[in-house]
Amino acid sequence: MDISILFDLAILIFLAKAFGIVARRIGAPQVVGEIIAGLLVGPSVMGIVKSNDIIEVFAEIGVIMLMFAAGLGTDLKELRRSGLKSLIIATVGVIVPLIGGFVLYSAFYGFAAPPSKEFYTALFMGTILTATSVSITVAALSEMGKLTTSVGTTIVGAAVIDDVIGIIVLTCVVGGAGGGGNIGIVLVKIALFFVVALVVGFLIHKCMEWLEARHPHTQRIPIYSLAFCFAMAYVAEKYFGIADITGAYAAGIVLCTVKDREYVEKKIDISSYMLFGPLFFAGIGLKTDLSGLTVAILGFGLCFILVALVTKIIGCGLAAKMCGFDMKDSLRVGVGMMTRGEVALIVAQKGLAVGVLSSVYFPAVILLIIVSSVVTPVILKLLFADKTKS
Repeated sequence: MDISILFDLAILIFLAKAFGIVARRIGAPQVVGEIIAGLLVGPSVMGIVKSNDIIEVFAEIGVIMLMFAAGLGTDLKELRRSGLKSLIIATVGVIVPLIGGFVLYSAFYGFAAPPSKEFYTALFMGTILTATSVSITVAALSEMGKLTTSVGTTIVGAAVIDDVIGIIVLTCVVGGAGGGGNIGIVLVKIALFFVVALVVGFLIHKCMEWLEARHPHTQRIPIYSLAFCFAMAYVAEKYFGIADITGAYAAGIVLCTVKDREYVEKKIDISSYMLFGPLFFAGIGLKTDLSGLTVAILGFGLCFILVALVTKIIGCGLAAKMCGFDMKDSLRVGVGMMTRGEVALIVAQKGLAVGVLSSVYFPAVILLIIVSSVVTPVILKLLFADKTKS
């Protein structure tokens, strides 16, 4: 082993954490600081660290663990309680940004038909925009005392469903772009995978209940859970040709109702937070290519951000209006759903991995996360300012 990798890891981990702290203190998402750290020490700026096979393996493990944690954190009770309204809002809130991103890229670089690379690049641009990260929204609504209102609970429920639909969309696009066949075959593979995940998940869930009853809060529970996560990630990609992160997410969903879920989540989060997560986000910075930035790319990036924000407001807002909300509450729902976070980066990274997305577009994704995280709470506070009850 090249001993210099230890120096690279030391630099990345230290700076990722340091810049993450700075980002959090100025009100930006911590992951933005971690990405900027990788960008600064990477080839595009200082050239101290270069991406290599070991860092990429750590980064891949990091994204798998992030999606596993996302699955673990899914509240199935909230998912059931949110009902039809949240399902409609989430579905339309995925379709409109998907179309918006596709049309935007095609308008800039030309419309293409499948199975061309340009077609799937345009689809990936739309897929990036489907993701919703409502952590900022939840914090803002909680601060205003609006989290438990009809608007607040609808946003949270729609966000949970949005994640599930977004993963399915990503899986379809990755399957098609990676040579997984036509969209019909891809959908069949997805259906088969979820059937297998349902059967295996039921058995694993029963085994975990048996283990919890005899050895509650012991380290073997998160260890076996992590093994299940990696196994599902492997099976998803190896045998069904869909993204490994889909398997990891499904594994998290399977275990999200076990009694020791919070204990498992806490233990998994330690490894992810300390090592794999920072290396994943810093790795994105390492691979972000600033040399390819042109006036055209910058113009596209600004339009990309605008389309990302507007399509979520239009899609989710119109769906909320269809579900019986008044105009102002519909606007609140739309604004509350427009924040983007880690999932948008994960989708972009997957596009890079399958070869249909260029790293020159990563700065646009990073700026989208920053802008949406800053403007969403501000607009929400303005929208709620003149109404004491919702």
